[in-house]
This record gives sequence, structure tokens and C-alpha cells, in this order.
Amino acid sequence: MPTTNMKLYGYWRSSAAYRVRIALNLKSLTAEHISVHLVKDGGEQHSAVYAKLNAQELVPSLVIEQGEQQQVLTQSLAILEYLEEAYPQTALLPADLFDKSVVRSMAMLVACEVHPLNNLKVLQYLTNELSLEPDNKTAWYHHWVTEGFTALEKMLEKHSGRCCFGDEPTLADLCLVPQVYNAKRFNVDMSAYPNIQRVNDYCLTLQAFADAVPERQADAA
Repeated sequence: MPTTNMKLYGYWRSSAAYRVRIALNLKSLTAEHISVHLVKDGGEQHSAVYAKLNAQELVPSLVIEQGEQQQVLTQSLAILEYLEEAYPQTALLPADLFDKSVVRSMAMLVACEVHPLNNLKVLQYLTNELSLEPDNKTAWYHHWVTEGFTALEKMLEKHSGRCCFGDEPTLADLCLVPQVYNAKRFNVDMSAYPNIQRVNDYCLTLQAFADAVPERQADAA
């Protein structure tokens, strides 16, 4: 069987790329990391070369090379699901069917409800197209994070141990930790979320999470 090589196109501060970095680390997988600067020269993700790789002009993109064959995956949750099925060691989903759905619901709460409303392209649109003042843009960001974290905090009351679901990292933790990183960066008051803070702090003691932290990436500014 041909050797499989992977290339991860991402950016050090991208929450979505951060999720994939953690998964690769947890599963002890090697990938070449290629930086796509999301701000420089209007954003390298908008270049013609990258747009051929990812039609949405977003990161991350995972290129999977096996012999002469090259395949490309986009969207972080799809990439995480691929890695989970292709490399089942260090499982990121529980064995029980219902429990898997609980974990996915927590992951999607962050990745589908919170993150899309405060990622870079949305914040740029609020500024450049809608002429939103900085304070109003910050209020927008805080509103959606607060709404999502309030719901997630209640879910963690029921399901969390050291991690979002029980004591082992799952897809939910891979989505939560990058979102907490961003929330702190934008000065969201985290005092109302003791379970989220507890889980985040524990995860960051794990080497796989620590090595994926944005400031530890080669392209960190």
C-alpha cells in the first residue's frame, strides 16, 4: 500500500485549523503544515492558487497524498470525522451511539452556531461593508459567544468530567478550546462559565493541546 502523506493548510490563529492540529496530535499523525496568511496582502486565502485548492477560500484544507493520488478535504468538522474514521486510534468519539450524538451536538454548538458568527470574514464584513464601529463589532462578538457558552455550560453540567464528555478528549473539546482562546483574546468575561474554564484548563495540560496552541506554531506573528 502506498505511503499516505498529509499537508495541512492553515493559519496560526484560525480556530478551525487549531481543531485539526489538536486531532493530528492526539492521533500521533504527521502532516506538513503550510501557512495561509489570512490578513497579509488582503488574505492569501483569496489567491488564485489557493482558491483552486479550496473553493470557499477558507482554512483549513487537508491534502491527502497516496502515491500519485491527491485528495483534498475542507471544513474542519469533515476533516475531523475523516481522521476519526481513517485513524481510529485515540478515539475522539465515544463508543455508544447516543453518546456520540451528544458529543457531536456540543461540537456543533461551537463550530456551527458560535464560530461562524465571529470568524474573520464576518468581522471584516461588519467593518468594511456595514461600517460598524469597533465597540459595536465587539458587542456583536460578545453576544454570540455568550449565547453559545451559556448553553454549553449547561450541557457540561450534565456530561463533563475532566473533559466536555467524561474524562477523555472528544471532538467537543477540540472545538471548545480554540473558541475559548478566541473569547479570551476578545476579552469575553468568562466568570459565568466555570465548567468551560475547568475543561479548557485541563485540556491545555495535555501535550497534544499544548503543542497546538497558536503561539507555538511556526507562522505565529
